[in-house]
Amino acid sequence: MYAEGTDGSGPPGGGSTGSSGSLGSKGRGRRAAAVIALLLGVVGLAVSAIGVAVQLLPRHFTAEQQRQIQAWEVLRRWQTMPAGQIFPATVSYQLPAGTLQDTAPLELTAYRVGIAPQESDCATAVTSTAAGAVLRRHGCQAVLRATYVDATRSYVMTVGVAVLPNAAAAVSADGGLTPSSLAAARAAGQRGRLAAGVRVVRFGGPAGQRYDYNRQIAKSFTAGPYVVMYAAGYSDNRPRVQVADDRYSDDEMTKMALGVAQTVAHTLAASPPPPHCPGAPGC
Repeated sequence: MYAEGTDGSGPPGGGSTGSSGSLGSKGRGRRAAAVIALLLGVVGLAVSAIGVAVQLLPRHFTAEQQRQIQAWEVLRRWQTMPAGQIFPATVSYQLPAGTLQDTAPLELTAYRVGIAPQESDCATAVTSTAAGAVLRRHGCQAVLRATYVDATRSYVMTVGVAVLPNAAAAVSADGGLTPSSLAAARAAGQRGRLAAGVRVVRFGGPAGQRYDYNRQIAKSFTAGPYVVMYAAGYSDNRPRVQVADDRYSDDEMTKMALGVAQTVAHTLAASPPPPHCPGAPGC
């Protein structure tokens, strides 16, 4: 029986040796492929995690981006700030000791009489057609105005803010409002004439009295994208002589008008803190 069992092509089980080796090679290949796939999955997961972490980290702005965001914030203040914040109810200013012939300066206060409606046509808020054309040519968007008086109600002034697209446009527009005094003096009959600027705003009524005045002084300067203009005079339109002939009145009127104008300019054009995320536009 055994002889019959040993007849044929070889010993029992001899034909399965090659098949077992082939199966072992395939198993090792599968394990290697699984390891490679696992490694690729781990790497992909790590890359995804890094991407998510980068997205969640605060954004960092370049120096140029910071400047652009700060300029944008300054430019939009005239629209986002309440009028009562742009033009505060009271403004402190100082009269120099030399004017008083004293050893110490005098602290004084200007009081807001009223805020005029916003002028979207900038030409209607200034004193000449030429000045209006200058503002329009440089892209003026609006003019904001308010009027103040001193504590004694002797002097009154109007402060105006022309909104330009950027600081460069504001500088160019201001140059058109304030021609050189030399050029003005050469023109016949122009000696002592005030430069073009903000049109004064008068407020009436029993609560605020009526302040009727002509411009005795008029100046302008720039603050970022804004041209800040101011004009001042006697509250009762007196006297007929120029205020420059009265040093004390000239100094007090000028200090009040400049103090108010500078306060308004600082409120609108003060540099905001450097932007950072979260909280800043563009985050």
